[in-house]
Amino acid sequence: MGKRFIYMVCIGLGCFWVRSQGITDPDSSFLSARNIAFEGNRAVARDSLEQILASYPDYTDAAILIAKTYTWDKDYNEARKRFNRILSVKRQKRDAWLAAIKNELYSKNLNIALGLSNKALIYLREDKAIEELRSQVVFELNKKPPIQEKLKEENKNLKRKNGISVSTTVEVFDVVFDPMYETSIAYQAQTKFGQILPRINYAQRFDQTGTQFEVDIYPTISKTFHGYVNYGYSNAVIFPKHRAGLELYAELPKAFEVSLGARHVRFTANNATIFTGSFGTYRGNYYVSARPFVSVRNDGQMGWAGNVLARKYGKDGNHFFGVRATYGFDSELNQLIVDGELLSATQLFLETQMLNLEYQFADKNNIGLYTLNAGVRRQELFFDSGNFFWGVSFGLRYQFRF
Repeated sequence: MGKRFIYMVCIGLGCFWVRSQGITDPDSSFLSARNIAFEGNRAVARDSLEQILASYPDYTDAAILIAKTYTWDKDYNEARKRFNRILSVKRQKRDAWLAAIKNELYSKNLNIALGLSNKALIYLREDKAIEELRSQVVFELNKKPPIQEKLKEENKNLKRKNGISVSTTVEVFDVVFDPMYETSIAYQAQTKFGQILPRINYAQRFDQTGTQFEVDIYPTISKTFHGYVNYGYSNAVIFPKHRAGLELYAELPKAFEVSLGARHVRFTANNATIFTGSFGTYRGNYYVSARPFVSVRNDGQMGWAGNVLARKYGKDGNHFFGVRATYGFDSELNQLIVDGELLSATQLFLETQMLNLEYQFADKNNIGLYTLNAGVRRQELFFDSGNFFWGVSFGLRYQFRF
């Protein structure tokens, strides 16, 4: 204890002398600071290293060691800033690349680690140590993907199994149509058989209002299979009278997921069956899926559509940013009315392109969940084939979980 105390006093006096006199031997000062860092006194070491850089700004080893000490303290964000600052200038500095990649590995930012590895090999071709680190990153990425594991773990250990959500959406158009408004309230119940979501939808479209009653069920069948069941009913002309859906999902090896199902929609005068499926994959904190739709009306006419969804998750499954692009018909089956005429199933054959953005985040206690969305669509006019109208939508959803 006595020797350690004397050692720390000497260090303190040394730092004081450095500040007052400046550094004349940066190498000796660096070795002393490195020993201090290894001893665990990283704040004191950083102070000494900053003094070296004040006198010798190009002493890169001191800057690298400062960044490493932040990694050791698990302050990965600060370490990342330091490494980025170094590597933006010293692109051939092998030690900096290795330490920066390890910083992302330790912080579980595997996609960033892979990007850094690839970039490092541009400047340091065939470097064995960097190639080995890159292989380690790829190996970690090819394990069960982090965000998929997080989502499953959250569902498994979820204490708040129920929730109530309220959402509202408005869409405005550039020609002909008045704005459309839609509001819904839903209850979410997590059971041992799966998730059940009864919902009430209310809409105002072109001076017509209506209500739809709907329920979604997500049954858990096994570790590999889960399902989706939907039924909705409405007596209002702006909704389908009946709608039903059934889909089976299967989780495949290497974080792939596929599904196959159908939707059936009955309007006042027509009905249609829509066949669909999906192919998705998790990669790191990303999820991407593609979904086709093929509709068959009771008079034999066919239509098609497809969409692609991409999401980037944040720290858990509650936080993500997503983009969805659709081409074909409006697979959301939004009813349109022109001069008092309901378009009904005709819309399944109108050319449509849509782009939707969504951003979801939770409050500090993960009790409240917020989802913001915005979209734009370009759709063929029913009464003027070959010409199109534009619509822009905005929406907000809030869920309270308990």
